[in-house]
Amino acid sequence: MATLESVDLILCEDTRTSARLLREYGIHTRTRPLHDHNEDRQIPALLDALGAGQRIAVISDAGTPLMSDPGYRLVRAVVAAGGHVTAVPGPNAAVMALTLSGLPPHPFMFSGFLPPREAARREVLAQLHAAECAGLSATLIWHEAPHRLAEMLATLADVMGGDRPAAVARELTKRFEEVRRGTVAELAAHYADNPARGEITVVLGPPLQGDSTAKDLDTQLREALRTLSVKDAAALVAGITSLPRRTVYARALELARET
Repeated sequence: MATLESVDLILCEDTRTSARLLREYGIHTRTRPLHDHNEDRQIPALLDALGAGQRIAVISDAGTPLMSDPGYRLVRAVVAAGGHVTAVPGPNAAVMALTLSGLPPHPFMFSGFLPPREAARREVLAQLHAAECAGLSATLIWHEAPHRLAEMLATLADVMGGDRPAAVARELTKRFEEVRRGTVAELAAHYADNPARGEITVVLGPPLQGDSTAKDLDTQLREALRTLSVKDAAALVAGITSLPRRTVYARALELARET
């Protein structure tokens, strides 16, 4: 709180939400909204203010700024202009969910929110699954809106495998904090019958060692490319792995160019 008292301006994801926090601690620093719709427009004036010696803080409604919240473009602009940027450690739902999940903590990959529409969400997950078939082995983390959680978990089970260990963390650091662990299929079934509420983080364990879908995609493609065209090799391997043909074809093209 000392930082928020000492700066000249506080940039808030939502000034109404931040006002409650600032009132609670008797902080009267001037505030201004910074969100996805105005961040680019605000940057020139903010850089001028910093250049004039002002100190500016960025806070979000919950968790750590920039982590699925505004601020990245501003920080990038300040760094590019030679300005000084530092951070005050605070809560981070992705790391806390990983800590509580009981799943392997490293390596991990945080990917923010998946696309809200089913087709786009399935495509993103298929690309991640293709990366796993090519050797990626990491615990994966996403935020998700409560009204989309059951649908997201069902897609996750279909694309990545329903027997993968996973966890759903809800309302972390709050009164109704809850972490539910199980397979993806079990969690999908639970939340289909019990709609979730609050802030959600989903953690998916790495591919199981005996998972036949996690075979080396590159190895299969290289073997197929020895005797087949790129198009035919991609079609063959896509059928074997159940991955989207477009995703497999793109990787086959890359491998063909390397040879």
